[in-house]
Amino acid sequence: MTNAKIPITAGGMSRLKVELKRLKAVERPRVIDAIATARGHGDLSENADYAAAKERQSFIEGRIQELEDKIARADIVDVSRLSGDRVVFGATVTLQDEDGASVVYRVVGDIEADLKKGRISVQSPIARALIGREVGDSVTVKGPKGAEKEYEILSVEFRDEEAVAEEA
Repeated sequence: MTNAKIPITAGGMSRLKVELKRLKAVERPRVIDAIATARGHGDLSENADYAAAKERQSFIEGRIQELEDKIARADIVDVSRLSGDRVVFGATVTLQDEDGASVVYRVVGDIEADLKKGRISVQSPIARALIGREVGDSVTVKGPKGAEKEYEILSVEFRDEEAVAEEA
């Protein structure tokens, strides 16, 4: 793992901490109990419950380490202190495609990206096309299958996550 800082919004950091707490307080004890129960069933070499519980334990411990690393390297960007018409990390951007359909995206770090929730990675093709652009600009984005799509930037806003979540 590297020591490079990872940009993240305050909301993204909060979600990481909630997941870490759940894994440590709920999932870890649950899997330890499952391993103990499976051990009580006898021969471990043919015990599918034991093997499944040990595999789950390995996944949980790996995820805990991953989350702790990300939290330690996080560089929290306070979106509430940002303003302007230029697209930067943390901006909520309203776009309109050539068919007139509108879409709202928030530009976030890789670890908090979730397209279904309107959060796109700063490394994604669409975010890279948008960064540095302003309201009224048109951008062309090459899709995963090579097709190009044009968007016009209708608005750039810097607002809290709850307002963004309500629109998604």
